[in-house]
Amino acid sequence: MFQINENYLKLPGSYLFSTIGKKVRAYSEANPDKEVIRLGIGDVTQPLAPAIIRAMHEAVDEMGKAETFHGYAPDLGYGFLREEIAGKDYRDRGCNISADEIFISDGAKSDCGNIQEIFSADSRIAVCDPVYPVYVDSNVMAGRTGEYDEAAGVWSRVIYMPCTADNGFVPELPGERPDLIYLCNPNNPTGTTLTRDQLKVWVDYARREGAVILYDAAYEAYISQEDVPHSIYEIRGAGECAVEFRSFSKNAGFTGVRLGFTVIPKTLKCRDVAVRDLWARRHGTKFNGAPYIVQKAAMAVYSDEGKAQLKDQVAYYMNNARVIYEGLKSAGYEVYGGINAPYIWLKTPSGMSSWEFFDWLLEHAHVVGTPGSGFGPSGEGYFRLTAFGTYENTVKAMERIRKLKGSL
Repeated sequence: MFQINENYLKLPGSYLFSTIGKKVRAYSEANPDKEVIRLGIGDVTQPLAPAIIRAMHEAVDEMGKAETFHGYAPDLGYGFLREEIAGKDYRDRGCNISADEIFISDGAKSDCGNIQEIFSADSRIAVCDPVYPVYVDSNVMAGRTGEYDEAAGVWSRVIYMPCTADNGFVPELPGERPDLIYLCNPNNPTGTTLTRDQLKVWVDYARREGAVILYDAAYEAYISQEDVPHSIYEIRGAGECAVEFRSFSKNAGFTGVRLGFTVIPKTLKCRDVAVRDLWARRHGTKFNGAPYIVQKAAMAVYSDEGKAQLKDQVAYYMNNARVIYEGLKSAGYEVYGGINAPYIWLKTPSGMSSWEFFDWLLEHAHVVGTPGSGFGPSGEGYFRLTAFGTYENTVKAMERIRKLKGSL
């Protein structure tokens, strides 16, 4: 009889957002007269910028001619895009990153989940808590996380670094030595950030301990404060200890188009083995390249016209974040985030659990958010709302929530 990977059976329930989707569908079917506003999943709502659409049309036309047709993309991605990224995302910020250290992919989520494959099966991972579920779940599937304590919501071999209001949502250096450290800055789900000085502590620690930082910078386009770095490579020494993930989903609206990239400097080594070379081997074996049309569209992100249009789009979502932040504050909630990220993190009221508040908000305001407990044990008692909805729905959702003030 064939055997299965039993690590998959250790995963508790379904993926967080699948569970939310099922609950919302059940509610909508039972209450077809209720208009549900979804501020849960971090999916964008604004259309692709005109400069990007034009670039896609041009690429489609090229694909219709034999002399400009493109088949499989190069393993690392097209040179024209990697050079643009290296120059404008990194060298312009003083980061010594070259095009051959950049790997184009179909999104940061895939890379964040797949990167663990190139590290030892017995590696210890450390995660901020709460945390984006993919970091932990992908390591569960690989058999690194030990046994799950359902009552506590923790894995026996995962090092949890609590990020709560008590410590300003800044993780403390772990008491146990990790091999792999997952950091997300700006953070998903809390919407909070690490400053340069705070991030330097982690870079220095990783270099000292011989650990690798897996740095998710998917939301860097939303950073507005000067002391928050856009890349970990702005910190001296990070090229020796960090891998960085970037996405076009949130800065350019590519959630339905799919494109991202991973940066691995050649200076990141395990003894004499370059981590970059392992990822190149894995990438070439398991990935056939992002479509030419999509990579050509991404070039428009770096054009003057594209940058201006996307700046407006980011401002649109951050205005939504302001509406949510101020709306919740005026309703008496304890609120965090929403300044350098399109996520607002709130304390659930009246001692309600995260899922109890999810059900209460859906039932009484017909608004969908994300229970904090779905992001880890320290997320219990918190709740996430996203600013990626339309402005009209965001305003409407806050009006509904304010009307419920005092009803708990």
